[in-house]
Amino acid sequence: MKLHSAVIALLLLMTMPSARTEETATMIGSKPMLTYEDVRKVTPALEAYTRDRLLGDVWKRPGLSPRDRSIVTLAALIARNQTIEMPYHFDLALDNGVKPREISEMITHLAFYAGWANAMAAVAIAKDVFAARHIGADQLPVVSVTPLPIDEAAEAKRATSVEAQFGALFPGVVQYTAEVLFRDLWLRPDLAPRDRSLVTVSALIANGQTAQLTPHLNKAMDNGLTQAQAAEVITHLAFYAGWPNVFSAMPVAKDVFAKRPH
Repeated sequence: MKLHSAVIALLLLMTMPSARTEETATMIGSKPMLTYEDVRKVTPALEAYTRDRLLGDVWKRPGLSPRDRSIVTLAALIARNQTIEMPYHFDLALDNGVKPREISEMITHLAFYAGWANAMAAVAIAKDVFAARHIGADQLPVVSVTPLPIDEAAEAKRATSVEAQFGALFPGVVQYTAEVLFRDLWLRPDLAPRDRSLVTVSALIANGQTAQLTPHLNKAMDNGLTQAQAAEVITHLAFYAGWPNVFSAMPVAKDVFAKRPH
């Protein structure tokens, strides 16, 4: 597995002379470059947790594929505008099978769920990773696409509910939610519905936005995410978004699990 190879390479860096490590090794990004040695000089415990628990344990858990873990991690980093680890994780995601067009769609999707500025910050990092790997326009999504099919009945029910709650006070938000979000963005075909839901759920949890988690977790499970996988997403995010955010998400997820048909 490529993650395993990456871990071995990173561990080898720890035995290299400092100057050589500084020149060649990137642990978690390049703005500025941080190596295992850099981290160890400041907080040896964090270096050990990163090596042993995060890369050596969490990333190897069988409940999610490495590809899914890369999607979850990138969604959290982009949603929280944590750019220092993005170069490493963009590269790792590509190695783990996430396609350039899927990364492109993830960034576009998160502009709506985490804000335009956070998406633009991710673009600034991804462009250098794409350039280094010779990823061109032919590997990216086009602007005008043939949309995926929409469940008209479900969308009408959702739109009617939102209109009834907020239409009189926030007509602009209601309009864009229907026209741009659910009848456009969510129907773009270069990110599968399950992956789009995975990105959304991960971003919501990472930013502590549990008010929207119930409908989106249900949507994710309707799109094929299993309960076991959803639980593993939350476990993974404990390390990338912090324990408080996942402890806020767990009661919501527990309620969703309990109410879904078995």
